[in-house]
Amino acid sequence: MDSHFIAYMYRLRYIERWSLMRNTTRENVAEHSYHVALLAHMLCEIGNRLFGRSLNADRAAAMALFHDATEVFTGDIPTPVKHHNPRMLGNFRELEAMAAERLLGMVPPELKEAYAPFVMGPAAAAAPPAEAGPGSPDSPGHAAAEAAGGEPGGRGDNAAAAGTGAVGTGGPDANSGSPSANDDGAELMKMLKAADLLDAYIKCLSELSSGNREFAVAKGQIEQSLAQLAMPEVNWFLTNMAPSFSKTLDELSEDGE
Repeated sequence: MDSHFIAYMYRLRYIERWSLMRNTTRENVAEHSYHVALLAHMLCEIGNRLFGRSLNADRAAAMALFHDATEVFTGDIPTPVKHHNPRMLGNFRELEAMAAERLLGMVPPELKEAYAPFVMGPAAAAAPPAEAGPGSPDSPGHAAAEAAGGEPGGRGDNAAAAGTGAVGTGGPDANSGSPSANDDGAELMKMLKAADLLDAYIKCLSELSSGNREFAVAKGQIEQSLAQLAMPEVNWFLTNMAPSFSKTLDELSEDGE
């Protein structure tokens, strides 16, 4: 039987984000996932090389590539809709879990152990593999999600609404001694949440630079959420890299000469 897994992953390019907002430039979930992967990898390397951390940048990038994978079935539901009331959010989490299970079921058996943690959500991807068969109730996705106090398949929300992403932020600082695998997983999840927020912030900068005031409030909300993270990696990125996103191609070229 053919495996439809990657074919479905490619269909993320048809799922549009920011559906409640007037956009000058459309954005889909595939490009968002790629951008979050770039940012997550960058934040980890900033942490490693400037702030003495020991983070697995490659794993963070892989987590980011799959962090919205279930939206190929659910679509990108705006955070204000999901969080309208606890019952609605609970129903959505159940739908997400079902979508993750369906997607995981398309992975060839020989590859399922490798991809189960990523398909089942960021908490699962950040945790060390469990001693269980892939796809079972004790599989890596289920075990890690439950250990994190969440549900299988739970994944980050659209970061636009004041940063209410579902990616966890707990865990001790990676500088405090030699972190265990769980400690490192918590730190990677923090980096993923920060990268998700940064991508939304960059989207706001792009829209505002195009004269679209629709994103002015969202930009202010995301700035507050980024500040609340209190992460030196994020602050370094905002100071040294984010300003370039407001420049034109001519301005970028002049600065590079």
